[in-house]
Amino acid sequence: MINGIDKRIDALDWASLHEVLDVQGFAEIPALLQENECASLRAMYEEEARFRTRIDMARYRFGIGEYRYFQAPLPPLIQSLRERLYPELAVAANRWLLRLGKEASYPADLQPFLEQCHRHGQTRPTPLLLKYEAGGYNCLHQDMYGDVYFPFQVVFALKRRDIDYAGGEFLLVEQRPRAQSRGHALAIEQGSAVIFPTQRRPVSGTRGTYQTTLRHGVSTVTWGTRFSLGIIFHDAQ
Repeated sequence: MINGIDKRIDALDWASLHEVLDVQGFAEIPALLQENECASLRAMYEEEARFRTRIDMARYRFGIGEYRYFQAPLPPLIQSLRERLYPELAVAANRWLLRLGKEASYPADLQPFLEQCHRHGQTRPTPLLLKYEAGGYNCLHQDMYGDVYFPFQVVFALKRRDIDYAGGEFLLVEQRPRAQSRGHALAIEQGSAVIFPTQRRPVSGTRGTYQTTLRHGVSTVTWGTRFSLGIIFHDAQ
């Protein structure tokens, strides 16, 4: 299964994904996870030993629902997703830095980047499973967790939209300088994913390149149960 996911990631049309990321700031990956892999990930949610913490969103006014952060060592499938998606996204991250007149600084592979996190006291893994029942939602937010963070995240849908649940679109809101915010509501199919910015993205304007700020969340689930997997590349304090 793990070799299979590695090959599927390598076979993605990365040239097109890079182009879409530069143009619109996010990119959708179709059907990367197979149905049995989605089922396996959902089943992990009840395995207490796999997780370092559980967050009740309502308690912290984050929304209504819950999520669990995996503890180390990560399950092999999630480790593969984190390691194999990172290199191409590091290319995009460094390209975005250059567009802003900054020096490319993200290592080509995940491990050296995680070592940077660890030197700043960020040692806790951040991949997580999220669960929403009917009425659940996630407020707009950013996932930073410390001074060191990677500028991209990836979220996977683990259930069938309009069959297992309805509503629950992935929300991405872009705050533009001296303009009103722009929102995207993305309906992600099971096994598919969205690559999106953790905090900001560069945009080409008439006076050069500027930055916009982004936040993400989940709209209200109207019925059923929604599961998703978040791949965050930086570790947490």
